[in-house]
Amino acid sequence: MSLYFTRDHEWIKVDGDTATVGISDHAQNALGDIVFAEVPDAGRQLTKGGDAAVVESVKAASDVYAPVSGEVIEGNQAVADDPALVNSDPEGEGWFFKLRLSDQGELEGLMDEAAYREWVKTL
Repeated sequence: MSLYFTRDHEWIKVDGDTATVGISDHAQNALGDIVFAEVPDAGRQLTKGGDAAVVESVKAASDVYAPVSGEVIEGNQAVADDPALVNSDPEGEGWFFKLRLSDQGELEGLMDEAAYREWVKTL
């Protein structure tokens, strides 16, 4: 299983042609207390960099972007029902959606965990 991050603070865990996507711990910290989350429905086609989900906190509303293109196979209903999961476990149970990758080559250019953690220190 491979873990990647985007400059928009999404993470993506890839296992074969399936990927799980969420927002990083840094992102949830910056947003503050999450009060609302909208996840995509299964079957929805996502394009790399396109809007995929919505997260709202007491501070701001933000889009969650698709780090790669593919078809949503599952939205995390637990996050929609209890948005605080994003605060308590952003890089685990607080994931937003799973998708089937349409182009593995789109993973190129994403940061690995070490590169992302170093990049975040410069912000």
